[in-house]
Amino acid sequence: MDRTSDGLQALGRKTAYSQDYDPGVLETFANQHPDNDYWVRFNCPEFTTLCPITGQPDFGEIRISYVPGERMVESKSLKLYLFSFRNHGDFHEDVVNVIMKDLIRLMDPKYIEVTGLFVPRGGISIYPYANYGRPGTKYEALAAQRFATHE
Repeated sequence: MDRTSDGLQALGRKTAYSQDYDPGVLETFANQHPDNDYWVRFNCPEFTTLCPITGQPDFGEIRISYVPGERMVESKSLKLYLFSFRNHGDFHEDVVNVIMKDLIRLMDPKYIEVTGLFVPRGGISIYPYANYGRPGTKYEALAAQRFATHE
């Protein structure tokens, strides 16, 4: 299959970075194996955002794992999207939920989970976790099970 038919804009072009949160940079492509259940995992170990109160930078790692449906997120566009948080102020818990909800709207995955592993500030680490399973499917039960056993 000619993957260029998916209309990807960022891949293969000079990188332009957004100066603030920008879900509009996210792009998808067709999943070549929508009947298979399999995991896709992204790690962004150099994630940065701003504290919404102090404006100071917060550093952490964002982990995204999902079971794709018909569409998948294109990795360069995901990188640009995650970089768009650099000058954006949000609490750690908000960042994780915003990322998850943006990706759900974008690609309607069967299942997704997003974890933030943020560097300590004031002696406390914050590790927010959010997940979602497509309602009315076995993935909804998977989300409940993984949430209940999350450490």
